[in-house]
Amino acid sequence: MPHVQTLHPSALAPDDLLAWRALAAAQPGFDSPLLGPDFTQAVGALRPDARVCVFRRQGQAVGFLPYHRQSGGQARSIGGPFADYHGLVSTPALWTNGRQALADAGIAAWRFTALIDPFGRFPGREAPGGHLIVPRDDAEAYLERIRAASPKKIKNYRRLAGKLEREHGALRLVADDHSRRAFDQLLAWKRAQLLRTGMHDFLGPDWTRDLMDRLFDTPHGELRGLMMSLYAGETLVAGHFGVRLGGVYHPWIASTHPDFAPWSPGHQFFLKAIPAMASVGLTTYDLGPGHDHYKRTYALSSRAVTSGLATAPGVAGEMAQGLEAAWRLVGADGPGLAGRLRRRLDAIVAVEPTLGGRLNGLAFAVLSHDRRRQEPVHDHAEPPLG
Repeated sequence: MPHVQTLHPSALAPDDLLAWRALAAAQPGFDSPLLGPDFTQAVGALRPDARVCVFRRQGQAVGFLPYHRQSGGQARSIGGPFADYHGLVSTPALWTNGRQALADAGIAAWRFTALIDPFGRFPGREAPGGHLIVPRDDAEAYLERIRAASPKKIKNYRRLAGKLEREHGALRLVADDHSRRAFDQLLAWKRAQLLRTGMHDFLGPDWTRDLMDRLFDTPHGELRGLMMSLYAGETLVAGHFGVRLGGVYHPWIASTHPDFAPWSPGHQFFLKAIPAMASVGLTTYDLGPGHDHYKRTYALSSRAVTSGLATAPGVAGEMAQGLEAAWRLVGADGPGLAGRLRRRLDAIVAVEPTLGGRLNGLAFAVLSHDRRRQEPVHDHAEPPLG
C-alpha cells in the first residue's frame, strides 16, 4: 500500500538518503545540487520549518518533496532564495499526480517559479529556462562557438583584458579558491550592490550567511561549497561562490570589484572559468534561470522549467487559486509595478523567517523605491522564488 510520511530533513534515514540520491541521478534534470537530499539537509540544519514529504510503496521510498512549511498549509520551495530549481524528485511510476501529492503532504498551495518536472505532474506554464555551460571534452571549441556567436563582444572583452593586464597585472583564475578573505570580500561586494540598487539583502538573515559559511567550510563530501576567483596580479576582481555536486556546479553569488567595472571583470571571469572547469572536475556550470542578458552569451544549453501554482483539492486550495487570479488580474505576472511588488514580497517572505525581518524588508523596499535603478546583476538580486 502507498504510504506518505512528512519529516524534518534531519529525521531522514540513511536508506532514504541513498534512495533520494539514486532517484536524482537516474533522471536528467534532477542532477542539480539543489534537488538532492544534501542541500535539503543543509538548509534543514538552519531552518526548523523545513520539511520533506516521503512517498513510499511497499516500504521503499519512491518520491521526495522538500519544502518550507508555512501557516494555512502554504509551502515554499526549500532554501529560498537559493532554490533556483525545485521539484518532486521521484520515479516515473509514482502513483499520484501533483494535486494529490500536495494533499498527501498536507499542503494546500505551492507556487513555483523554476520547477523541474520531467513527468508533467504539476500543470504550469513554460518559464525562462536554466542556463547551462557544458563544454563536454573541448573547452577551446566551446569558447570558439561563443566567439562565433558574439564576435564583436568577445573581441572587445579581449581588448579590455589586455588593457587590464597591462595596468594591474596578469589575469589568473583560481578554480578552487579557499581564501576566506576573498570569500568575505565577494559577499561584502554583493551586499553593497544590493543596498545600492535597493534590492532586498538576501545575505542579511543569520541562516543565509550561516549556510554560506558552512558550505564554504565544507570542501569535501556529496555537497560542498566551491569558490572560483579571478585576480589581476594580486588583486581580486571577480568571483563566483556556490555549491557543487559531482561535476555539476551551481553558483549563487557573483560579485565584481566595483573599481574595475570599466574592464568588464564579470565577462573576463567567464572567459577564464570555462577553460578551468575540467581542472576541478566540473562538467556542467549551471547559471540558473533569469538574467538572460549576460547568461546567454556563455550558456549554450538550457534546462527546461515551468512556473505556476499547484493546489490541493479543498477550500484552502481554492482560496489560494482565487488570490493568484487576483494577482494576475492586476498584472503580477508582468514587468510592471504589480509584478515588481509581487516579486519583492516573495523575495522577502522566502528569505526572512521572522515577522520582524519581513517588516524590516518591507520598510526598506518602500524607502528605497525612488532610488532604485537598473544595474547588471549576476545572481539573486531579485531571486527566482517558489
